[in-house]
Amino acid sequence: MEPTTIAILCAASVGTAAVSAVIGMAGGIMLLAVMLLFLEPTVAIPIHALVQLTSNSSRAVIHRKVVRRDLLYPFLLLLIPAGALTLPLVEVAPADTLRLTIGVFTIVATWKKEWLLLGFDPERLGERARFAWVGAGAGALGPVLGATGPFIAPFFLGIGLNRLELIGTKAACQAGTHVAKMILFGLAGFAFLDHLPLMTGMAASVILGTALGTSFLRRIDDARFTRLYKATLTLVAFRLVWSGLEALAFS
Repeated sequence: MEPTTIAILCAASVGTAAVSAVIGMAGGIMLLAVMLLFLEPTVAIPIHALVQLTSNSSRAVIHRKVVRRDLLYPFLLLLIPAGALTLPLVEVAPADTLRLTIGVFTIVATWKKEWLLLGFDPERLGERARFAWVGAGAGALGPVLGATGPFIAPFFLGIGLNRLELIGTKAACQAGTHVAKMILFGLAGFAFLDHLPLMTGMAASVILGTALGTSFLRRIDDARFTRLYKATLTLVAFRLVWSGLEALAFS
């Protein structure tokens, strides 16, 4: 790969990791969008998994004292089994339709969560059971879409987490999804070592971006953070909807 391309992707890694450190999301899907300008999806998604594992792990370590392990451990349970079911779909799945569906789901789950319940009381499941099912969904979507942040993000709202708990717990959960993807793609034969210079440069860049973003995060109070989180989540969701509609319209 050309050094200029590696430099561009490393710069994008710094910027998107800083965004994720401040808001707790959006950086992963932004970075994947940039990577897809230079790489095929079957190459971009596994490399993106390693880079985002570094990014999310660094945030989880920074906020390790406030990570909600009672939500994290159930989330991790079904990641690999669910991902194994969808891995064969990577090259044939209608990704644009999935993006559209996730975008609509994200908007509804963020602003009108009660519409999704259909009269069912989620408290009957309890938070642990809910997060086990969220993990299964993220595990299934991860190999196909690459970035599942918009799918899981709404589930961290309205359960009493402050901004540091939300960012730390969500980062730990997403780190788990990226480990699962790396295992599955590795078993499927993806040669990670063939892309070592790019992966090393991007991984180092996201650590720098996380440090920069975290220094800014501590200046934001919980109320302002929640507004920023929901606004960013909504913008990302609308971008997914637009991308899906645009692709379907011209297909």
